Amino acid sequence: MKMEELISMKTDELHNELERLRRHLFDLRAQSVTEKLEDPHQIVKTRRDIARVLTILRRRGEQNIEQRQAHLTAEATRNR
Repeated sequence: MKMEELISMKTDELHNELERLRRHLFDLRAQSVTEKLEDPHQIVKTRRDIARVLTILRRRGEQNIEQRQAHLTAEATRNR
């Protein structure tokens, strides 16, 4: 994902994207353990995308990013 796309997103959308990327990274790591990962470079790409989202959130002055992510995860789990 490019920086221009991320910058144009709203803060709530960025938090949702961060959650999606972290879940994707978890899935990729699980695949790498079972040796079914087709492109190992996907892990690196996903980590960089996470770093880009975090950079934009910090530039916007967001505080307690990790706490908000935990709250969003709890809400998603509760709604299932």
